[in-house]
Amino acid sequence: MKVLLTGATGYIAKRLLPILLKQGHEVVCCVRDERRFTPSYLCSGKCSVIEVDFLVKEELHVIPDDIEIAYYLIHSMTGTVKDFDVLEAEAANNFRDRINQTQTKQVIYLGGIVNEKVLSKHLESRHQVEKILSTGRYHLTSLRAGIIVGSGSASFEIIRDLVEKLPVMVAPKWLNTRTQPISVRNVVQFLSGVINHEKTFDKSFDIGGPEILTYKKMLLTFARIRRLKRAIITIPVLSPKLSSYWLYFVTSTSFKLAANLVDSMKVEVICQPNDLHKILDIHLISYENAVKLAFDTIAQHHVLSSWTDAMSSEVLKKGLSHRIEVPVFGCLKDKRKITVKDEERTLKKIWSLGGETGWLYANWLWELRGALDKLVGGVGIRRGRRDPMDLVVGDSLDFWRVIDASKEQKRLLLYAEMKVPGEAWLEFRIENNILYQTATLRPRGLWGRIYWFSVFPFHGIVFNGLIKKLAQ
Repeated sequence: MKVLLTGATGYIAKRLLPILLKQGHEVVCCVRDERRFTPSYLCSGKCSVIEVDFLVKEELHVIPDDIEIAYYLIHSMTGTVKDFDVLEAEAANNFRDRINQTQTKQVIYLGGIVNEKVLSKHLESRHQVEKILSTGRYHLTSLRAGIIVGSGSASFEIIRDLVEKLPVMVAPKWLNTRTQPISVRNVVQFLSGVINHEKTFDKSFDIGGPEILTYKKMLLTFARIRRLKRAIITIPVLSPKLSSYWLYFVTSTSFKLAANLVDSMKVEVICQPNDLHKILDIHLISYENAVKLAFDTIAQHHVLSSWTDAMSSEVLKKGLSHRIEVPVFGCLKDKRKITVKDEERTLKKIWSLGGETGWLYANWLWELRGALDKLVGGVGIRRGRRDPMDLVVGDSLDFWRVIDASKEQKRLLLYAEMKVPGEAWLEFRIENNILYQTATLRPRGLWGRIYWFSVFPFHGIVFNGLIKKLAQ
């Protein structure tokens, strides 16, 4: 069947895509920036990509008329605290109107569990999107999930940060809220299993794992799996805003995402019973096994997607192609070059920078810059990287975003997503056994220039040490 996959660069869609192709479907992937979409699946001939922003109604004409099945996997929660619900409703309306003009028989939507009378803004928005999609001239299948557990998921990484960094947690009272976590493998099985399944037409199903747990129990179970002794003390005095800051400073999440998550964590997310897993012959994975599977995936370097795939920078939402050409005029630059004896070895080092590897020289200064970034509301350095050795366009790399990653051209270009008074790039390029390393700042006014010259002495330490380490 011909399948439309929206949000193709997102966490769930990246894992669903290879399954759909394996099932023999022809998949049309919707992305806002084609440069971010570089899967090997394209060479199969059954996968194509179109650029479309669902907030711009005029762009939706590129969606083919002969689509048979459409997945709606668009989510805006990481973008802003205040108006993501308005953006989600607008995108859903535009999607529905265009799909009504095609041959689409079924739309499959992944939303949130909404069984409580009082919902968070995030869950209310998810429910509103479902209502909008249900008014289309097609059959809608809605799958409602709560906490998704898998390598690279926001929930998994937040729990991992909390457990591995804090021997004793003084935590908000919402840690006693009950939820029904589900393995990301099960989520993908449900999404792929309901395709053209008439028993699922025009129905909504809650999907969850076999257990109902509190967030506290999830943390302690995670600690036991990691063989760590942890104590958790819950107190009632942390307000939602303080709770958001608690998550933001301790974990790798952004403040916007932390605020929206805290708002949702006050609401119980428990499934209404149904037999969908039996109908589709899906074995539900326990929370403990889901965590173990996630670490197996990490150990084997097979992490296909991460929650950090979502763009953090408002500037980058215009597309990576707008930043691939490093400007020349009106910029301040730190240029360095060095002879390398083994280009491939140096290239391998460049491709492994950041994350657990670190930055090879004066790593504490990079960590200090990340900590200062967190203090002023930036992403910090804790996001790490999706894979310890592989980089593709669109990946997050600590407080950078990969704009260009070509081993053939021996070039890696990073764009800064930390808070900085202007725009910043870091480029590595090898030509004729010469490594060129260039840091560029396009300053914003006087403060941009003051910032550059105030950190310039540290450049001499950090960048000089880094290029020497890369060349060794």
